[in-house]
Amino acid sequence: MNLGLGTAALGRPQYINVRLESCDNSDLEIFRKQSFQVLEEAYNLGLRYFDTAPGYGLAEKLLLEWLQTKNDSNIEIATKWGYTYTANFKKNAKIHEVKEHSLAKLKEQWQFSKQLLPHLKVYQIHSATLETGVLENTDVLNYLSDLKTKFNLKIGLTTTGTNQVEVIKKALKVKVKNESLFDVFQVTYNFLEQSLLKISDELIAQNKKLVIKEALANGRVLLNKNYPNYQKAYNALEKIAAKHKVGADAIALQFCKQTIPNSVVLSGASSKTQLQQNLKMVDIFLSEEEIALLKSFKVLPENYWAERKKLLWN
Repeated sequence: MNLGLGTAALGRPQYINVRLESCDNSDLEIFRKQSFQVLEEAYNLGLRYFDTAPGYGLAEKLLLEWLQTKNDSNIEIATKWGYTYTANFKKNAKIHEVKEHSLAKLKEQWQFSKQLLPHLKVYQIHSATLETGVLENTDVLNYLSDLKTKFNLKIGLTTTGTNQVEVIKKALKVKVKNESLFDVFQVTYNFLEQSLLKISDELIAQNKKLVIKEALANGRVLLNKNYPNYQKAYNALEKIAAKHKVGADAIALQFCKQTIPNSVVLSGASSKTQLQQNLKMVDIFLSEEEIALLKSFKVLPENYWAERKKLLWN
């Protein structure tokens, strides 16, 4: 199944998803149990790819605990390094995460993440950017290369922001010991933010693994009165969803799956119900006309990311 589960909303009681209903995540133990149940439901529904990070609060620890209940070598874990969770599960925290792409941070976070072995298959730079210089940091790149060899890992990176394509192009040129370092590219992509299409064919040609994150644009692809600028897209999405007898979320996820062949599309579900609705994507296939219609709603990357920056942690 080319669908995985992202754990950002399972490890942190607050996240930047647009919520259509209020929810109370104030009891951390209840929140943890609910997140554990989502992992279990994902497994029961056939998912075997799970994406996590130290920056996702308790997510890595939760996954590690959950893995103790499984004896399945088909489970693949992808984690990252470079962000530290700083909110301490407080609702009104001013700063929820801090980025640091230093060798010291890499070594520090690897000490915990390596406990996810042997299920850990993908190790990524969390939100690689040109600004941090991580793709030019020889010490970091050499360390990642050593981990790749020693633990048979695929090394990857995740991208965020207006210059995703530029970051990917730079990463494709990174070589250590004359070998390409990066095998996996986890990229923000949805029918609003389609910049990945500029380079997806090249990535596929180079046999790189593509993982799609934020397929629902943090909830913005779902009908929301606060985004009247997307009303035409909402109308089209609802019409297509009604035809296929699924929710708009399943349509948005299937759009990603069909337009980026062989990619792993991440569900960011935070409840069993959301996950079940997302998984209905496997029962449908969008027509060329439906794909073309959804593609017509793309927005300029600078507009998309400017809007995303305004999302509140809730």
